[in-house]
Amino acid sequence: MTDSNSTGFASLGLPFPVLRVLEELGYETPSAIQANSIPPLLEGKDVLGMAQTGTGKTAAFALPLLVRTNPDFRTPQVLVLAPTRELAQQVAEAAKTYSKHMSGINVTAIYGGSDYGSQLRDLKRGPQWVVGTPGRVMDHLRRGTLSLADIKAVVLDEADEMLRMGFIDDVNWILEQAPAKRQVALFSATMPKEIQRVAETHLNEPVQVKIESKTTTNDRIRQRYWFVGGVHKNDALLRIAETEDFDAMMIFVRTKQATEEVADFMAANGFRCAPLNGDIPQQQRERAVEKLKAGKLDMIVATDVAARGLDVERISHVINYDIPQDTESYVHRIGRTGRAGREGEAIVFVRGREKRMLRDIEKATRQPIEEMPLPSAAQVNAKRREAFRARIIDALNTEKNALYREIIESVLTEHPVDALDVAAACASLIQGDKALFIDEKADQKMQERKKRDRDDREPRQQREPRDRGDRGNRGRKATPDINPLPLKGQPNVDMVRYMVGVGYDDGLRPGNLVGAVANEADLESRYIGHIEILENYSIVDLPAGMPPETMKTLRNARVCGRALEIKEFKGEAGIPERKPGGPKRRDGGFKGKDRDFKGKRDFNGKRDFKDKREFKDGNDKPRKPHRKGGNAPAPKAD
Repeated sequence: MTDSNSTGFASLGLPFPVLRVLEELGYETPSAIQANSIPPLLEGKDVLGMAQTGTGKTAAFALPLLVRTNPDFRTPQVLVLAPTRELAQQVAEAAKTYSKHMSGINVTAIYGGSDYGSQLRDLKRGPQWVVGTPGRVMDHLRRGTLSLADIKAVVLDEADEMLRMGFIDDVNWILEQAPAKRQVALFSATMPKEIQRVAETHLNEPVQVKIESKTTTNDRIRQRYWFVGGVHKNDALLRIAETEDFDAMMIFVRTKQATEEVADFMAANGFRCAPLNGDIPQQQRERAVEKLKAGKLDMIVATDVAARGLDVERISHVINYDIPQDTESYVHRIGRTGRAGREGEAIVFVRGREKRMLRDIEKATRQPIEEMPLPSAAQVNAKRREAFRARIIDALNTEKNALYREIIESVLTEHPVDALDVAAACASLIQGDKALFIDEKADQKMQERKKRDRDDREPRQQREPRDRGDRGNRGRKATPDINPLPLKGQPNVDMVRYMVGVGYDDGLRPGNLVGAVANEADLESRYIGHIEILENYSIVDLPAGMPPETMKTLRNARVCGRALEIKEFKGEAGIPERKPGGPKRRDGGFKGKDRDFKGKRDFNGKRDFKDKREFKDGNDKPRKPHRKGGNAPAPKAD
């Protein structure tokens, strides 16, 4: 055992089998969250931990709770709740790794997107550790395939993210099913009021561990932004990928459709690239991550949810193709690079209207983000020239050249041409109709025009104020129209416009609303139409003919800690009174095409709404949302 380990992790009270695996992994000194969390967890105390992503929270709870696990009892003793499939899988893998010198400990992961059969087999083997997403854990509890009777400890990993995704009611219900005498560890990057209430309700005199950091981002990560203009973002991404010296690249986009489109574009331009989104089967997603780890992929294009918890040391560059909607998402994104003491690069694409978000990110992270020029056509062409030369040189010594040499010799014999001309013709055949080089003159003119346009803009403080007239309620658009928009791809489906009592001030996002409606109404997301989020209410278009019992369920469903209180939108008269102050509304519609949710009901335009839920109460009525001591809430999308 090394001295560093002896004075590091060993000083925390960890036994030899754990120290052995830590030494094999190259862990020497515990992080702050580990040093402060491991001792109280070893003693059986509850822990309330607050630390940013990438600080080692998984080891902070996994190591001590593995020590407290009894391998002789083949029943679940530790339950870890994680917000996403990827994070659940990562935690399970970490627990397996940490326990490899602790005989008899079995770890299984249960999450949506994976078939029940394999999970049932794993649960029947009697794992001591169960790591899962809230929705799938609830499913197994209601099926009776998972029991919490012998649970000794429950871990809430990334609790703030579970809150953001609408899982808090589910988490509360699961905790209520666990024995009263159990240990609880709650870890969160932030501590909003809802998380504090969970802690006050379910934790017993917890040891509070708060890790302060000078910045919320890794100082080993160089952060830059490109101000979008002149070229399409795909072309800009290609230029960056061709000129940056990277090992592996993670590209973040907002929608699942964008993951496919960007991945296809990069693959067509010679990069080994794969998409990662919620619609891709779990096994395929796992294979893509393994290929990235093994160096068989150059890059992955992912949505925030799909990439949550992904840990690949090879990732040297993170590209924010679409700027995130909040600063926490940005921190989580760029935390995919600069791992294990390595240097990292983070680049964000910023449009003019997104400049304010960039400044918010700088303020929150306390780090400047420097502007970067887009690689010029000359720089890209130089790289392409060298890459093309390398391909030719690599091909010089291949065995199949003999056949082609015979063909070339016959051409030279039959036609009095220079051998270099023939070689150039062959190279042209390889390249095809696609231009090898970018037009440098056109690119230079574009760059000059972009610079001139920006220079012509006066500094903000020097501009004359615009005549905006009497604006009344500043920052608020006119009341939305009472008429619903046609359903995209289904113009014959009659739609009705509804209002819900949750809005931007409550932290609502389109995905939260889609998930709630899709799950509670058992409705395919493609039948959820236009969404508009305002300060204290929102608008959503749904198919006409929704059954009364379904609407009752939706009215009571809770999102962002508030009941939806859905009702048909009647215009200005029905709008709830606006509270003074508070943040301004985030406007805009959200179309169903790009949502990462799947429902079960097939809407055929005939108003055939029958309750097809797999899990029902004994009276076969739609289950009401969770109330303390009541029935389980309907599961959320994992």
